[in-house]
This record gives sequence, structure tokens and C-alpha cells, in this order.
Amino acid sequence: MIIPIAAFAVLSTVLFFPREQPDQLSEERGQSLFEPIESIETAEQNIEVEAPVELIAEAVSVAILVDVKGAVRHPGLYSMQDGDRLLDAVDKAGGYTEAADTRLLNHAQKLQDESVVYVPVAGEEPPVYEQPATAASSSSDSSTSKVNINTANESDFQTLPGIGPSKAMAIVQYREEHGAFSHLDGIKNVSGIGDKTFEKLEPHIILN
Repeated sequence: MIIPIAAFAVLSTVLFFPREQPDQLSEERGQSLFEPIESIETAEQNIEVEAPVELIAEAVSVAILVDVKGAVRHPGLYSMQDGDRLLDAVDKAGGYTEAADTRLLNHAQKLQDESVVYVPVAGEEPPVYEQPATAASSSSDSSTSKVNINTANESDFQTLPGIGPSKAMAIVQYREEHGAFSHLDGIKNVSGIGDKTFEKLEPHIILN
């Protein structure tokens, strides 16, 4: 009798004890599979990615001082930037007056530190100011440091005594219109260059 009773007890346990349904097991197993993925996604969201830092080199501007004189509205000493042009200095000085004669001015000329910009009035002989020395050019005679008046540019002429921006431009314009100089004193045909100026120039100029 003991064996039948034990068998009946086991059968009752199997029949009446609640078992997990297949769908429930599949759902629980599915959740266990996806939990690690959710954890990884959460971890990725918490990671802060630093953007790369871009280093941009800024050009350093160099200040220069220019003395603006003559027929401008506000003559004076002005702080300019290296690379500025003559017209920039005139604009900073308030622009030209009505009496200004700008025909011989080179508005595109680059400014130099310690230089003078003089704007003459109509019919005026511009005064001569000593300009800062410029680098020697290929048109100058390297052995004697003389300027070749048939090949020199405006910057070269401004290294000569008595020659400022307006006269340097006048020499170049005259040469372009009339051709090369055939003799040294031919430079006196340029407007603004007389005997006194030529006396200063003669020791420093040559022909090709």
C-alpha cells in the first residue's frame, strides 16, 4: 500500500502544481537577452566625446607711424598698419581739401614707418622730406649704390636726396611718356626738378 500512495502523491504534484507557460518563459528569456544591449546603449550615452580643438594662427599686424601733411582736412601723425596704402593715410586724415592737387600722388603706394605723406595744393612745389631708407633694388648699381634713372622704380627714386613720392612718380611717368633718358641732366625736364635738385641728384644717379 505504501507504493501506490507514493505514486499518487507524485502524480498529484505533477498535475496540480502550476507550471511556467512557454510564452512566459520565452518572454523572460527574451528580456534577459536584451538587457545587456540596453546597458551598453546607456553606457554609450553617458560617454562625452570631446570635439577636436582647432588652432587658428592669427596674423600679427604691425603698427607704423605716418606724418600726413598739406592739403588734407586733418593733418597730423597717424598710426597705420603695415601694408596700408597712401590713400588709406589720406582717408584717415579726413580726405583731401578742395585745393588739393592729387595728380602726382600714387594712391597705391605702400606706406613706410616714419614716412611723410604730403598733399600739395594746385601750383605748389611740394617740399622735400627725407624718407626712410628702402631696400636696395636690382636697378641700382651695387658697386656704387647709384640709381639707374632709366630702370629705377618709384621706391628707388625715393632713396635719392630731394625726391619724395610725388617727384618719384613724376620721373617714372615722364620716362614712360618720352622714353629713356639720353643724358643725366635730362631728368631736369621732369616737372619739379630744377638745377638745385639736380645738383643733389647728380652724384647718386647713372645711365644704363
